[in-house]
Formats: sequence, C-alpha cells, structure tokens
Amino acid sequence: MENTTPAQPYVIGLDMGGTNSVFGIVDQRGNIIAQTAISTKAYPDINDYVAAAVQALQPIIEEVGGIGKIKAMGIGAPNGNYYNGTIEYASNLVWEGVVPIGKLFAEALGIPCRVTNDANAAALGEMTYGVARGMKNFIMITLGTGVGSGIVVDGKVVYGCDGFAGELGHSIYDRSAEARQCGCGRKGCLETYASATGVARTARLMLEKSTAPSPLRDLDPEKITSYDVFLAAEQGDQLAKDIFEYTGTILGKACANYALFSSPEAFVFFGGLTKAGHYIMDPIKRAYDEEILNIYKGKAKIFVSSLKGSEAAVLGASALGWED
Repeated sequence: MENTTPAQPYVIGLDMGGTNSVFGIVDQRGNIIAQTAISTKAYPDINDYVAAAVQALQPIIEEVGGIGKIKAMGIGAPNGNYYNGTIEYASNLVWEGVVPIGKLFAEALGIPCRVTNDANAAALGEMTYGVARGMKNFIMITLGTGVGSGIVVDGKVVYGCDGFAGELGHSIYDRSAEARQCGCGRKGCLETYASATGVARTARLMLEKSTAPSPLRDLDPEKITSYDVFLAAEQGDQLAKDIFEYTGTILGKACANYALFSSPEAFVFFGGLTKAGHYIMDPIKRAYDEEILNIYKGKAKIFVSSLKGSEAAVLGASALGWED
C-alpha cells in the first residue's frame, strides 16, 4: 500500500499570552505531539524573545524529525493582525508599537509563519476540535490577563477591514468618574472588570469597602490573584462569592449586548478564570437571561471550553499553518 504521509506532516502553533508563551507541534488530526513554553514578559527585546523561543523549540523540532517535517507556524497573539503578520499596540505585552512577529519567526525558522489574534486562534481551535464543532455562528470569550474575543459568523472568523474586528474586551462597561484605567489608555473597559486581573482589582476594592471577615484579609492585597478568590469561595467565604457574582453579572450583561450583532448559537468561555466554575458561570447565565432582547431569548447556549489548558489556542494557531 502506498505511503500517503505528507512530507511535512506537522505545523507549529504558538499561544502567546501576556505572561507565558506555549508552543505545540501539531499533526493534521489535531494531536499535539510535543510542547514547550517560555516566559513572554521576561524578554523586553523582541529579538531576545524570538531567540529564546527558537532555542526552546529546537529539541521538540528534532523530536519530530527536524524542521524539514514542519510545514509552517501559526501564532495566536494579543492584537495579532492576520493581514499583516504583526502584533500592533498590544497593551498586555512588554513590546510597544508594531512588532513584525511573523517575519521574525519566518526568518529565524525558515518556514512560513501566519499570525492572528489570540482569541481568534482559540475560536478556531474550539470550532475545529471543541464544543463549537459544527457551529457556524458563535462568540469565543477568553478570560485571562485581559478579555479577548473571537467572533465566528457563517463559519468564518470575523477580521474586519484591518484585521482587528472583535476587540470586545475593550468595549466600555463603565463610563462613570470612578471607571477603571485600562492598559489600552481608555477607562472603563470590560477587561478591567472581567479578566483575572480585574477580579483581583475587585477583590482589593471590596476588601477596602467591607468589614466582613474573609480569608483574603490574610493575604497581601497587592498579591491577591483570582485563584486566591476561588480558594476562598471554596471555603465558603461570602465576600469571595460576591466578587465572582459581581464579575459574572458584568460579563452576562456584556454578552447580552454582543448577541445583538451576530445572533450567535453559543458563547464559549475559555481561560483561567473559567476554572472558578459555577461561581462565575451561574451569574453570567443569570445576567444574560435577564438582559437579552426578547427575540434572542433561549437561542444562545453558554459553554465553557472543552479543551484543556492552552490547547484551544495552540490548536487554533496551528490551524493557520495548514492554510495555503
């Protein structure tokens, strides 16, 4: 029987987060054959970052037979521009301005490299391998260092005229004088409330305004994380539960607005904050149902990603590598 294995059976997918970058070598069936990771924020010079990434990749590239077995690389990054192969003015990364990340990796590895927004990559991964399989209209919301989103309409990721469509994390939630400052330069953006860092900010504010007992008071306020809030909620702490209730309600109301422009089949939530489970998902669903316009009631399902860890983003980024 003739061997039909392609000469280049693998692609590299990179999920670039504000804190860490996860690389995976992926086959055509969506199996992640090997993985490695480096710190994103440890390299303020982009050239040092690329050099460190290539060094980390070398062992797993050799593991699959060398660079000759790799067809291409796909990158999911904050403010990644699909059209230009660049990262542009990303507020959660250490590099400023426009970074030609696709060109730098293509030159360093000697293979084609394509770029998209990190949340768009997660949406591609979910649509191909996860709970959104078979769906042609859904919105992916990623809850990490910031809040990202990938919008799929009629089976295609929406990029808009410039590659930046769907920055829902920077829609304005709060226009009051007390609105929180966002890294993007504006105030009151959704991600300042609904990201993992937003949850930590909410925790500090609630601790200041309340005298209620809480295990969170035993921690340095500046070092509190969303995971600390989750652990407190698991211990039955009402203040921690209130923090998630506040956050989930904001997210649910935001999604009720987002449904207006694409009437999605589902909202899929992905990222570290979803590990809070029912503490955050229940208020999301409740607020969404209360706020949604009547004609959309009961149509969109609300899911948590079925893909573990960074798999959705790695697989989604890798899907770019198969494009001709």
